[in-house]
Amino acid sequence: MYGKGVVSKIKDVVRKGADLMFSGNRATIDAIRMAPPPSPLAPIDFTDTAKIHAVMDLAARIGDLLLAAGTGNSDAKAQIKGITAAYGLHYVHVDITLNTITIYAYYDQSKNPASTFRVVHRLTTDFSRLTEVDRLIRSIVRGGVQLEEAQKILFEIEVSPLPYRNRYALGAWGFFAGAVALLLGGGWAVAVVATFTTIFTVFVNAWLASKSLPVFFQNFIGGFIAVIPAGVAYRLADQIGVYLPPSLVVASCIVALLAGLTLVQALQDGVTGAPVTSSARFFETLLHTGGIIAGIGTGIQLSTALGFSLPPLDTSQTVGAFGTTTIQILAGAAATAFFCVACFTERQATIVASAAALIASFFYYLFIDSWQLTSVAAGGIAAISVGFAGGVLSRRFMIPPQITAAAGITPFLPGLALYRGMSSILNDQFVVGISNLAIALATATALAAGVVLGEWTARRIRRPNLPRMREIAMAPRMTKSGRVRQPLHWRKRQEKGSQSLWQLDTQVPEREAPLLEDSADEDSEAEGAQHGVGGKKNADPLE
Repeated sequence: MYGKGVVSKIKDVVRKGADLMFSGNRATIDAIRMAPPPSPLAPIDFTDTAKIHAVMDLAARIGDLLLAAGTGNSDAKAQIKGITAAYGLHYVHVDITLNTITIYAYYDQSKNPASTFRVVHRLTTDFSRLTEVDRLIRSIVRGGVQLEEAQKILFEIEVSPLPYRNRYALGAWGFFAGAVALLLGGGWAVAVVATFTTIFTVFVNAWLASKSLPVFFQNFIGGFIAVIPAGVAYRLADQIGVYLPPSLVVASCIVALLAGLTLVQALQDGVTGAPVTSSARFFETLLHTGGIIAGIGTGIQLSTALGFSLPPLDTSQTVGAFGTTTIQILAGAAATAFFCVACFTERQATIVASAAALIASFFYYLFIDSWQLTSVAAGGIAAISVGFAGGVLSRRFMIPPQITAAAGITPFLPGLALYRGMSSILNDQFVVGISNLAIALATATALAAGVVLGEWTARRIRRPNLPRMREIAMAPRMTKSGRVRQPLHWRKRQEKGSQSLWQLDTQVPEREAPLLEDSADEDSEAEGAQHGVGGKKNADPLE
């Protein structure tokens, strides 16, 4: 009897753990990729060209917001096609090239295909808007939003203000650099100097961006600003007997500058089969990185001329005792959390991304300390864990995997390698300089490939068929009176007193297919259900 009780408790723990990690939910992009195009519950009138162009314009505008937030080429295409298929346009071709979106729709063999074109004017790191767009896409694909309602919701998302003031994001960027300084092995003095230096750098760059200064010169000034305070702080600390390596201060600021637009995104497009977009982003990233390097070089030369020459680089490893490693692991998670706050990420997504970064940092230093792996190999393994954990946790908490991936790998960006490479080249150490720059490129490639592989693995994991799993409906639920129950995030908007242009809590006509979905039907979607939205495949008529 005692043995049966223990076995029962073990089964209960396993069941709860599986329910927590492998819930019946899927991230929006995962559901679109793994399920066939749904049969539209209310397809548009194909004789009305205005409706067709309205659907294509809606999809292009959503694609604009996705690309602006850093979504990869492949994922953006899949979500655009999912939106058009939800309204009956199944024969659609989508072409994305860096900052342009072109959509062709074939709806009548006797007529020429309809097309639309949109330009993504600027990239942004507003993850709150990305989350809202992800929820809208899910509602559209599930058949819960009509075309007119979707247009109004999208307009409100486009014009919605930031969730909190920019000064909080400015402070978050500073604390992010401070956490990165601890991650690189610096002490509390290095973290404090890096924090205030990054705050000033980001503030200056934001002011220059408001004056429409090109990004290259913004990065140049950012790299220049990062060096001068580091040189001054080093001399002052040396006079009072405090060790303050300026290389770690500069490297922390570099990571903060690279976090918004990184080499990883360019390489990720190349890995996922978008060579044109990857080449364009790669060149753009190299140009912006060149601006940072040029600013660092100018700052080093000016510091030497002013009598604040920087000391020779210490190429020794910064990984030490277990206590130091523990601080670095916690600093990696803290850096991710501050990065999420700086990018206006929701609280739940911030917690999930920080948890993924904590796991990745643990594996990173585990393989470096115990297995003596290189930083490139350890970074690749950490990126795989970020992609996998991000995919699994995003499924559970309904968060776009892009947020977890972008935030989770920020602690491993090769800022120190870039600084070492530039400093070595300026000191006529070309072999050392080129080697460090090659290490930076290899690290970025490993991070990009690892994230893609981790996400791919997470998408192939299905929820185990265990009893008593919690049922979660993916589409809007119907009340007893036949009214659509508003999702929680929409109700919160109304509670805050926002003047909404749309209202979903209205009487809706009966549909042929049910909107409710059993949790056990997630597997049937992946196996190829062809009709309905979330309905059962080959349902028994006696049921």
